[in-house]
Amino acid sequence: MAEQEHLHPGDDEQLITLIDDKGNEELYQVLFTFDSEDYDKSYVLLYPQSASDDEEVEIQAFSFTPDENGDASQGDLYPIEDDDEWAMVEEVLNTFLADDDAE
Repeated sequence: MAEQEHLHPGDDEQLITLIDDKGNEELYQVLFTFDSEDYDKSYVLLYPQSASDDEEVEIQAFSFTPDENGDASQGDLYPIEDDDEWAMVEEVLNTFLADDDAE
């Protein structure tokens, strides 16, 4: 399981453009990044920049290769294809959201 001290909340400057299968581009903001020692990977969770605060959004998750500053917006994104890996990412997200609600 990823350790919580490895969570790095996104800031306003970390934006990533995703391109769908039809070539449509959408700008996403980094929610947070974290590292998993179990999988020896870094992960980034994104949400659409256009989403309003009261809107329910679909969060996108990828593993990524960070740049020299650990920035996700400059590295390569990779799909998460393993079910156990997805379960770990969802657990980290749920913990992050529960901690955010508690504040």
